[in-house]
Amino acid sequence: MDETTVERLETSFNLLAPRAPELVDRFYAHLFSKNPQVRPLFPAEMSEQKSKLLASIKLVMANVRKPEALHEPLMDMGRRHVYYKTEPAHYPIVRDTLIGVMRDMAGAAWNDGFQRAWTDALNLIAGIMIEGHKAEQKSPKFANLAASR
Repeated sequence: MDETTVERLETSFNLLAPRAPELVDRFYAHLFSKNPQVRPLFPAEMSEQKSKLLASIKLVMANVRKPEALHEPLMDMGRRHVYYKTEPAHYPIVRDTLIGVMRDMAGAAWNDGFQRAWTDALNLIAGIMIEGHKAEQKSPKFANLAASR
């Protein structure tokens, strides 16, 4: 990512960070209301899941200036998501929902530059996670699990 994109990510994140728990709550509320088909992929009790999402966002933002540090953690997340029954088609749903909630919460402070920066960043993140997903599907562990079903 170029410097302008990184700065836009940091600026918009800093704008929303004080309201991070609300962001996560609103994200899941919107995700499930607009995409009820994904609700079964998540636990009934969402506290831990919400904490994981917030930790993931913070991890990305803490390393946005050194993206090479994110590759392996994102690959690992993609591998784990295989077992949650996540599909590559779910990533754009998550991206669009998260950006929509961020835009709504930021109000007039949101701009096209923030929109592009988050779209680019989340597409990059999704690409790495999907790479991990595909790698895990080829693993002996996954093959053994699939064979036992």
